[in-house]
Amino acid sequence: MEITKFIKEIPKCELHLHIEGSFEPELMFKIAKRNNIEIPYETVEELKSAYQFNNLQEFLDIYYAGCKVLIHEQDFYDMTMAYFLKCKEQNVVHCEIMFDPQTHTARGISFDTVINGIHRALTDAEKKFGITSKLIMSFLRHLSEESAFETLKSAQTHLDKITAVGLDSSEVGNPPSKFERVFAKAISQGLRTVAHAGEEGSDQYVTEALDLLQVSRIDHGNRALEDDALIRRLIRGEVPLTVCPLSNLKLCVVDDLRNHPLKKMLELGLIATVNSDDPAYFGGYMKENLIAIAEALELTKKDIFQLTINAFYGSFLDAKSKNKHIKNTREFYNSHK
Repeated sequence: MEITKFIKEIPKCELHLHIEGSFEPELMFKIAKRNNIEIPYETVEELKSAYQFNNLQEFLDIYYAGCKVLIHEQDFYDMTMAYFLKCKEQNVVHCEIMFDPQTHTARGISFDTVINGIHRALTDAEKKFGITSKLIMSFLRHLSEESAFETLKSAQTHLDKITAVGLDSSEVGNPPSKFERVFAKAISQGLRTVAHAGEEGSDQYVTEALDLLQVSRIDHGNRALEDDALIRRLIRGEVPLTVCPLSNLKLCVVDDLRNHPLKKMLELGLIATVNSDDPAYFGGYMKENLIAIAEALELTKKDIFQLTINAFYGSFLDAKSKNKHIKNTREFYNSHK
């Protein structure tokens, strides 16, 4: 079996997905029309042509603009279910979805509206497609610690729906240390923690996320490779890295996928995984990311298998579920070598 077909068919797990970043232009236009909201683009093609970013901030500017059309619970449901349809198509059997409540509450949309729409889609996707999922509430790091605390307070009646808290948005100038206290509060309430670190920020941000936020995994983590002691720590602590190849290319974190550090991460023994980040903006979901990086780095089926079981291992699934998925994936690999 050639590797593209192998990638398409292997059971997959996604750990780094921003649900607002899966908001495809066609659906954005549909919901904008439904809600009588004008967006600054005349056509889907014009909007797509605007997806040319020189850095993370340029992407975030258009990302937040697109979110403005999301008003009602059904809007958040439709956006989330559209992602699950992609999962079904690409054989993603488990995903851990980040959402950014502050993006919406700052516009006057209630926290309840946001999470209820998203969570209803998670429940329906498991019933209809058998796709399991976890929900990660991300704090926007360019906003204040106070705003993060307010968001955590809003989440109190929904903690049964949330598995972890995360940290995303503009990395440079907003170190993990800014949110140490709110993460400590979340941990005290039984929530797990993850954080974006080492994408555009330095390797020191990765160290801070580990030391101060007590994260279970690092989102991105590319620049961790600049510190040998940090590499050893990540390996020793079995800390997964949720790497996003097409995102890194689109946001100029790497200039060419052939220069991407993913293969080096695997060779070093790091628990690297492949994910799509914001697929509507960056040109691909799980399948496209895996195919693109496999071609660029000449990855083998064994490499793809390792990346896949790394993701299941790094997930927030219980041990029994992890072992079941890893066993199924190993059986697939052994029958398709």
